Amino acid sequence: MTGMTPARTSPPTDAPPLGLRERKKIKTRTAIRDATYALIKEQGYDATTIEQIAERADVSPSTVFRYFPTKEDIVLTDEYDPLILEELRHRPADEPWIESLRYVMRKAVLVGLEQEPEITRLRSLLLVQVPAVRARMRESISTTSRMLAGAVAERTGWDPDSLEVRVYTMSLISGFGEISLYWAENDFRDELFDLVDRTVDVLANGLPTRKP
Repeated sequence: MTGMTPARTSPPTDAPPLGLRERKKIKTRTAIRDATYALIKEQGYDATTIEQIAERADVSPSTVFRYFPTKEDIVLTDEYDPLILEELRHRPADEPWIESLRYVMRKAVLVGLEQEPEITRLRSLLLVQVPAVRARMRESISTTSRMLAGAVAERTGWDPDSLEVRVYTMSLISGFGEISLYWAENDFRDELFDLVDRTVDVLANGLPTRKP
């Protein structure tokens, strides 16, 4: 969903099992992504080419492009975004929306830190260090926002195409995207859970005025 969302997020426990075709697609995407991260760690982002990624992942360059239009997308794209949104839909109906969001984002962070701590940090670092990755994230925000709008509309009763929902979901996606940047810019000193909570609090309550 954002730059801090882990590449492999556990689906909701009551989600239907994936079919063979979808499992194969995820396996291929995972191989491409793992090859990309390994090469970046070895030689840097700019030196890593699609041809090298294809060779390391044991696929053709055309297969890489079929799954990921650009190298930046390999770093940013998360096939589990729909599953994260589905998890939001499975939160208790009487739970405040913002707390449902806090729960799901904290869970996504936990998975990333437990399963892929190095990659979670590397993705955030690339957002800071590589302008092309950061620019691609900005471009993808509108797509992710449209996906989230449906879940927001279901919980709030608003039309998903309304201006209010569009503004709200864009603020959510942009806000969570800033967490990764802030985390990496400050040498990962902050606890990621704390940054999620601070972000949710600002989104829920607005920015308080600090007295001089």
